[in-house]
Amino acid sequence: MFEITDTQKIGVGLAGFGITFLFLGVLLLFDKGLLAIGNILFISGLGCVIGPRRTFCFFFQRHKIKGSISFISGIIIVLIGWPIVGMIFETYGFILLFSGFLPVAINFIRRIPVLGTLLNMAIISRILDMLAGDSNRTRV
Repeated sequence: MFEITDTQKIGVGLAGFGITFLFLGVLLLFDKGLLAIGNILFISGLGCVIGPRRTFCFFFQRHKIKGSISFISGIIIVLIGWPIVGMIFETYGFILLFSGFLPVAINFIRRIPVLGTLLNMAIISRILDMLAGDSNRTRV
């Protein structure tokens, strides 16, 4: 078993608050203040969890540079004051950055009892299969 440091615990809290603020900012019709706070908390939480150097290396890998530029420019656009346009850029960059992790996350969520039933419905399942890139998934 591995040990979690205090900095990583703080990072998980910061990232959790960041996601919460982002969700509330979208829910409250793209409130630019909540979105800006959420972005800052999420990025600083990520930096605390995996470390500043690994965070920098993650965002500036050669094959992820397009997603990084889109994600960071989306954050800057939100901070400038255009939240809807910024969130579109951020979402595109987030999908490009974390697309390798998306199939794993979707398959994990499909195994959760209540969410799995919802995600295995015909229409939602097809959409998630397209997002995950898993067109040959066996249905049970």
